Amino acid sequence: MDARSKIRSWASKLKAETYALYLASRDPRVPWYAKALAVCVVGYALSPIDLIPDFIPVIGYLDDLVVVPAGLAVAIKLIPVPVLAECRERAADVLAEGMPVSRVAAAIVIGTWLLLAALCVFLIVRAF
Repeated sequence: MDARSKIRSWASKLKAETYALYLASRDPRVPWYAKALAVCVVGYALSPIDLIPDFIPVIGYLDDLVVVPAGLAVAIKLIPVPVLAECRERAADVLAEGMPVSRVAAAIVIGTWLLLAALCVFLIVRAF
């Protein structure tokens, strides 16, 4: 197995785990704190817009390579094993049709960028 196929396999598993986590976040058997973390991680992972844009050298891909997998790992540890197993099975069925995109998460990321831009403008105006 070459490096390219390993990366594709890893990315495929990451997508499946993300969607399984989404399904688990909607399950009543999952504790509230696990749901809260799962919603944040899944929203960010499925958002078409990154908090750190990919065009920024090195750190632009840091969130894709470190933050999302780390968030998934922590959230998965908080979910009961039987619930997660069921969600993984359902996720495999749904993902056969294609990966969903979170527009709400995209709106949150855009809002965050706009607030940061407004803060920068405010600080610049205040300085002069």
